[in-house]
Amino acid sequence: MIPMTLAEIAQVLGAGLHDVPDPRALVTAPAAVDSREVPPGGLFAATAGANVDGHDYAAGAVAGGAVAVLASRPVGVPALVVEDVQTALGLLARHLLGRIRPTVIGLTGSVGKTTTKDLLAQVLERHGPTVATDKSFNNELGLPLTVLRADAATRYLVLEMGASRKGDLTYLTGLAPPRVGLVLNVGSAHVERMGGGLADVAEAKGELVEALPADGFALLNADDPYVMGMAGRTKAPILLYGRSPEVPVRAEDVRMDERARAGFELVTPSGRAPVELDLIGEHQVSNALAAAAVATALGLGVAEIVGGLNAARRRSAGRLEIVERGDGITIVNDAYNANPESMRAGLRAAKALAGDRRTVAVLGAMGQQAHASRARHAEVGRLVADLRFDVLIAVGAGDPLAMAEAAASSGQGVAVHTAGDVAGAVRLATELVEPGDVVFVKASSEIGLGACARALAGG
Repeated sequence: MIPMTLAEIAQVLGAGLHDVPDPRALVTAPAAVDSREVPPGGLFAATAGANVDGHDYAAGAVAGGAVAVLASRPVGVPALVVEDVQTALGLLARHLLGRIRPTVIGLTGSVGKTTTKDLLAQVLERHGPTVATDKSFNNELGLPLTVLRADAATRYLVLEMGASRKGDLTYLTGLAPPRVGLVLNVGSAHVERMGGGLADVAEAKGELVEALPADGFALLNADDPYVMGMAGRTKAPILLYGRSPEVPVRAEDVRMDERARAGFELVTPSGRAPVELDLIGEHQVSNALAAAAVATALGLGVAEIVGGLNAARRRSAGRLEIVERGDGITIVNDAYNANPESMRAGLRAAKALAGDRRTVAVLGAMGQQAHASRARHAEVGRLVADLRFDVLIAVGAGDPLAMAEAAASSGQGVAVHTAGDVAGAVRLATELVEPGDVVFVKASSEIGLGACARALAGG
């Protein structure tokens, strides 16, 4: 955050100052929507949620070091009062970008956004000061909060951009206009809200490339036909990446080591070099290629790119997060979120990690799958059986039962169990897991199976 006085911020936002003893007081740190996470010198953005109203925590935030509260009403402590806090955050972020002018990189996709963002940030950090989305703060609140972490020294601003409905990316790119746009893939995440089909998802994701300037870059995944269909929707030059031998940024000689980590030969217009990732699953090759394509468009050479990829580590929790217990049990926590594509990738990664060890899948519902939800859950159940998992614990009523039924009827010998809720899943898994097992845990975030993974990891 570049230092700004409360009076300056009020002018930018058209805000009223209430209970402010000194309008010249400087805000020197970013904003936060959790009163416990406001850094000293920052702003507390008091948003009203379904269950909690941030205005009730205003006094505590100021006592903890916040300079003032961005609020929709006076709160008895220094406050910038605006009509809508979310809109005001966006206006402040746009103002900040106009003053510091970093290279803004927007990335979107149905799966792999957060991992790709983390990989790209670790490549670019070696080249210049970089600010990237924390965790998955990729919506209308999270994106401006990320922008407000940037300052005059920031060279690269890496913004994960989520879309749960058409128009979301148009809004986000309006707040932070990207010069570089990356589209990873089109899958069934949020398909229900976008119209029910993959073409609808592609229409929404393509809003990112439509926002790019003619002197920018669009990075498109040549392995995904829906992404390739976006080529005509941008005026920016296009750089393709993928597994095809015809594309400029590609992977050759893909291989997996004994710990299910992917390696490959990265080929770019500046040369080639070997990549050895410290992340499990062959699907990570595409994520790494996406990061490499962005770095290539920004002028980095292959040696710089490979150096960053090889040194990169997992940064975000709940995404193929591996915990090794003292009794030899391995917990693979992939419970941050789920859709059919990420479920397939995670199951295959866990199975590759296990080798000949016994495997247990603890799986819950995948949200927002529209009219095809039951069929998609059944497909996951069949995949669990086809991959020869030893045990499936399906958690929750409804669609997870279709998962259990499909696995049980496969004839592959998987032992199928059901649990009504997360607590039941913990009890059942604790009874069924044996020393040496690999346990894979995944569901959509609202199911809360991360708590199951953490309980099992704690032994």
